[in-house]
Amino acid sequence: MSAQASMDAEQLRGRRVLVTGGTQGMGAAIAALFAERGATVCVCGRTAPASTPDGVHFIAADVGSAAGVAALAGAVAAAAGTIDILVNNVGGSSSAGGGALNQSDEVWDAALQTNLMAAVRLDRALLPAMLAQGHGAIIHIASIQRRLPLYESTLAYAAAKAALVAYSKGLANEFGGRGVRINVVSPGFIETAAAARMIERLAAHEGSSIDDARQQLMASLGGIPLGRTGRPEEVAELVVFLASARASFIHGAEYVIDGGTVPTV
Repeated sequence: MSAQASMDAEQLRGRRVLVTGGTQGMGAAIAALFAERGATVCVCGRTAPASTPDGVHFIAADVGSAAGVAALAGAVAAAAGTIDILVNNVGGSSSAGGGALNQSDEVWDAALQTNLMAAVRLDRALLPAMLAQGHGAIIHIASIQRRLPLYESTLAYAAAKAALVAYSKGLANEFGGRGVRINVVSPGFIETAAAARMIERLAAHEGSSIDDARQQLMASLGGIPLGRTGRPEEVAELVVFLASARASFIHGAEYVIDGGTVPTV
């Protein structure tokens, strides 16, 4: 462990963390790094993973509904008490593609419930205890699609993530002066199992190969100047940093991690 990692471990030891959607992909990488740095971590998902790292406690929950979020909040309180760090990572799209006019009310509702309302409800459940203890950190995982929506396949998802960023800014303005920092991380094309499934759905809809679908997706994003996709572990490093004392003056900000896909510089 590097000197900086050792310092982070000292700062995070004993901190209680909840990572939603923490059983696979970016969520699993985030949870594992928090645990490695000394935190006590709860993760939730609809299906239990085959295994979890030391220091990570799994809670079965579906945060796509108000009842599911309420049950999760109760289970987390019983397992860990007051949460110090909340990472609202759960998200995704079940759209089969076909453009904006092919997205049904059911697709839109599912996207909004999973990518926006899950975070809103969980913040509402856990933020009061953070305020009572006088400190906390909330990190919402959005997406660069909130700026570069893929209208052919995931427009509802992109719109929900755009709403999540706007909501996060309002939350930060309201609660920053009371000891709780709120920030957003917006990843680009990260190589996860969920990304692979999206590519497969796109290939099935277009009748193309997986490689062609991948290239189509990368082209629709405008390419990746670094010449590669991102890794879940790279997102995890950013999230853990933002939750740490090293980021104590970072608040109400959005951090894009996309290999340069969004041309902002």
